[in-house]
Amino acid sequence: MQNLKDLELLLESSVPIIVIESREEARLIELFKRIIKNIAKPLFLWTVTEGLKRLDVDMPAQRHNRKPVELLTQIKITRHEGIYLLLDFHPFLEDPLHIRLMKDIALRQGNSCQHIVLISHDIELPEELERFSARFELSMPDRSQIEMMVRSEAKRWSKRNADLRIVVDKKFLNQMVESLIGLPIDDARRLIKGAIEDDGALNESDLSNIMQAKFKLLDQGGVLSFEYDTAKFADVGGLGSLKKWLQIRKGIFSGEIQNPGLDAPKGIMLLGVQGCGKSLAARAVAGTWGVPLLRLDFGSLYSKYYGESEKNLRESLKMAELMSPCVLWIDEIEKGISVGENDGGTSRRMLGTILTWMAENKEKVFIVATANDIGALPPELIRKGRLDEIFFVDLPDSETRKIIFRIHLGKRKLNPDDFNVELLAEKSPGFSGSEIEQAVVSSLYSSLAKKTALNELHLLDELAKTRPLSVVMEEKIESLRSWAKNRTVSAH
Repeated sequence: MQNLKDLELLLESSVPIIVIESREEARLIELFKRIIKNIAKPLFLWTVTEGLKRLDVDMPAQRHNRKPVELLTQIKITRHEGIYLLLDFHPFLEDPLHIRLMKDIALRQGNSCQHIVLISHDIELPEELERFSARFELSMPDRSQIEMMVRSEAKRWSKRNADLRIVVDKKFLNQMVESLIGLPIDDARRLIKGAIEDDGALNESDLSNIMQAKFKLLDQGGVLSFEYDTAKFADVGGLGSLKKWLQIRKGIFSGEIQNPGLDAPKGIMLLGVQGCGKSLAARAVAGTWGVPLLRLDFGSLYSKYYGESEKNLRESLKMAELMSPCVLWIDEIEKGISVGENDGGTSRRMLGTILTWMAENKEKVFIVATANDIGALPPELIRKGRLDEIFFVDLPDSETRKIIFRIHLGKRKLNPDDFNVELLAEKSPGFSGSEIEQAVVSSLYSSLAKKTALNELHLLDELAKTRPLSVVMEEKIESLRSWAKNRTVSAH
């Protein structure tokens, strides 16, 4: 209903050129057909394949004006009012003759009220035409509309299957409806239909497929990636403090707990020693909360053209909003927004873009930013209020190392009880989680070469040969620990 009113206002305000970036051609055509019932103007549709066809009366298409220059010339010499829907006209907007003709039509708007409506997935309007134009954004279906679609598709399935009732998990249904917000009507309906047709049920097993499909529909070659492999916190050794913090906030973020006095959590920063599980923890947040994980690669954001890097970042953040509720993982964030002197101010503008978004964002997008070098981060980002908390992920202690050994032995189909994990933990001080994992892997190769089963001697030998990062970069790690001591919260 709001789409109808907004378009009517544009048409009544005599804007000569209306730009609509959308892939929902059929929906827009139907919308204009409804509009002309209230606004008595002829409605035309043009495509380069069929030419110009009048939609409000039954008339054959005028194939003689399939070429843009012929079409625009005809509109220019026509003295009658009309609404002209031009589909996929964007490739022809670079021709100076077409630009001039459209400008001529716009300049005589006072004599005859004609509207050129450009409809395409992506439209770059020439500067000469910008002042004569207005953009219209087709709104996506809201929660109530999606719920109606679910009921409608459920009834259709039931009629086709001897009036069987579909099995609905109400908790999942709410998550599914929320996850479909941001999709065009046709795409949302297709995903709902696919989920029901699969097994006559709507349950949690469908959610992952729906979110992956939604990402593919929305992603137009951007720099965000959909991470399919999300871990559970059972796969993460230690980090007890972080796990507890996230568990307390899970209900608020998901909407299961309603408390008007509590805002949804914004995000966290994980600072710490390389290889201690920051990336795994980021994956585990999404896995534990049961939401999609999007990864933002700052290296892919940067462009040699002025302003393009910020545009890429804005589009990525908008994509994250459309995918909400979700976790947005920004790995090694310092590499993207550390303020430098030799990048023409790009880092400063990138920082400004992400800070503005963090302050204004209202969607459920939980940021997990990981960093190795706190000195490269600007103070504006790490002050309280930007993110909810800064956690320091230190090297694992002896008890945590026992857990990590058990996890990685178990992943290799080995029984941890067959190994003296207390001894292994004792002999691996200063080892990070990734270094322990690598020791297990290397020991397996060693035992394979010796054609013997893996035992503690292989592992102890590998540990003895390894110089962990805590030794190789002792000074840097101690400096990081010193900085974090009174400024962050321990993740363990």
